[in-house]
Amino acid sequence: MGRRFGTDGIRGVVGSDITAALALDLGRAVAHRFGEPGSSVLIGRDTRRSGEMLSAALSAGITATGVDAVDLGVVTTPCLVHASGEEGLPAIMVSASHNAAPDNGLKVVIDGRKAVGAEEDTLEELLDDPSAIGHRPNAELGRVRSDRGAAASYQRHLADIAGDAFEGLRLAIDCANGSASQVAPELFRALGAEVTVLFDAPDGTNINRGCGSTHPERLAETVSAAGLDLGLAFDGDADRLIAVDELGGLVDGDAVMGICALARLADGTLRNNLLVVTVMSNGGLDRAVRAAGGRMVRTPVGDRHVFEAMERDDAVLGGEQSGHIIFRDRATTGDGLVTGIELVRALRSSGRPLSELAGRIPRLPQVVINSVVSRRDEWQADPELSTAIERATTELGDRGRILVRPSGTEPKIRIMVEGDEAAEIERIARELATLAAARLN
Repeated sequence: MGRRFGTDGIRGVVGSDITAALALDLGRAVAHRFGEPGSSVLIGRDTRRSGEMLSAALSAGITATGVDAVDLGVVTTPCLVHASGEEGLPAIMVSASHNAAPDNGLKVVIDGRKAVGAEEDTLEELLDDPSAIGHRPNAELGRVRSDRGAAASYQRHLADIAGDAFEGLRLAIDCANGSASQVAPELFRALGAEVTVLFDAPDGTNINRGCGSTHPERLAETVSAAGLDLGLAFDGDADRLIAVDELGGLVDGDAVMGICALARLADGTLRNNLLVVTVMSNGGLDRAVRAAGGRMVRTPVGDRHVFEAMERDDAVLGGEQSGHIIFRDRATTGDGLVTGIELVRALRSSGRPLSELAGRIPRLPQVVINSVVSRRDEWQADPELSTAIERATTELGDRGRILVRPSGTEPKIRIMVEGDEAAEIERIARELATLAAARLN
């Protein structure tokens, strides 16, 4: 069978890709590999209707090995990761993050860190051959219990980070009808903010639907109409954040990282003066960070690549344009609530409105063209296309950059050109896309 684990656990459509049988087998595999009889595996979920079914199946698989299943209920992914780290236990999150409700996913966490390649490889082997796990008699089965204490511990952790930064703030939040509904309104009000809450009524089918970090339009309208200080939009499991300034302007992950990086450069807390981002982050962010005395490292797309580079280079801040941002001195994974807190801390310490801070992170014009091709993985081996890309890169010089990468799911080559002159990058992108279609079909 093909590989199940992707860039962020196992994810797909419930009933075909993601089934109760798969969850049961994964629960057995995680408990067998990372637990032992008498120990526990933590389970959390977001608000999708399928979450209860998949959590029950995970529990059955875990307890079949003699390990206890501890159900934390509806929690954010960062809350589950925090609980795993505090208790030194493996955990499984049932969530498809920012995807729509028909999807779901299974994310494995080991001792407070998302499972990495070697750990996932072992789980893949056990899923392919579950006979290696064996069965337990009745007297040796594990038990299922609920524990709602993890959420309270996580909230205390967030409150410690926030301090008094939210006191008197007028804030709107979009909970995406997801896990943030369980924690964000209560947290920010307890911190002293006046909070307007949107999309905090999950019904199992409305998670991320027209709301959250992928659809912040309603949040922007609310903030600008009410004259609020800012807005924070989370995704379904609250590991991402997109912000809105006081004028209703969108503040994406690049801008948030830039604001926080400049604040940390100023106060000396950006370790090694380093920001880690993916190849998709805008070149304007690089210019702003370098102008302030920092430096930027790029990685392939995916938060696991960002975190690996952060560990390797001892960086404390990194993330993606999508709003999946890691503050490594606060958490071991992207955390939308931590990101919101860090953004507000930068905002309050500056004494400036968010629109002004975001304006300090320039955004270079960028064109992305998807060229439909039949041989997407052969683009680097084509001499004519490679020569054209090198020539265009030389033409742009330090005024821009070119990124070419095959789609992971479609027969397409994605060609991104970024630079100072919109007309120039549009021309280059179209020329390369046309050539790719001619050479790779």
